[in-house]
Amino acid sequence: MIQGAASPLILCIYRIQMNVSEIKDAISSEIVARGCYIVDIFISKDNEIEVTIESEEGKVELDDCVAISRFFESCFDREKEDYALTVSSAGLDQPFKILKQYQKAIGSKVEVQFKGGKKMIALLTDADEDSITLQYSQRETVEGKKKKETVEHTDRFTMEQINTVRPHLAF
Repeated sequence: MIQGAASPLILCIYRIQMNVSEIKDAISSEIVARGCYIVDIFISKDNEIEVTIESEEGKVELDDCVAISRFFESCFDREKEDYALTVSSAGLDQPFKILKQYQKAIGSKVEVQFKGGKKMIALLTDADEDSITLQYSQRETVEGKKKKETVEHTDRFTMEQINTVRPHLAF
């Protein structure tokens, strides 16, 4: 070391990485009280937290997101945890992530993308953890007829057959 030179300053910053279950446990009561449920909680390596919610009935209001954000901040010290927070509703153009979203959409049209690339717009008539039931029409050749006819189908598809399901937006 050179005489008279300052010693190097070593600064270590320890960031506490938050976890999904801790967040879920802390904010679930407020989310349920607002008539909502959690769709997803994502935490980046930089503690950027995205909480995505959906309304049990109707739609998520801005007041719901603000109230949940404030409740979150009352549960977790921003100085200690060093996080950034976004609370938002599941977008209409976003694929379903949890069973509750499928069940809420029963009786409405959905866009389904199957593994292998096939796409379909159909009426969602049932959903469980393993599969969904779709009602749809398609033109096909009918025995004894020269022209293709529209034939109604109701078929069950396993979740392994499906890439994504999202609400169908008709303009």
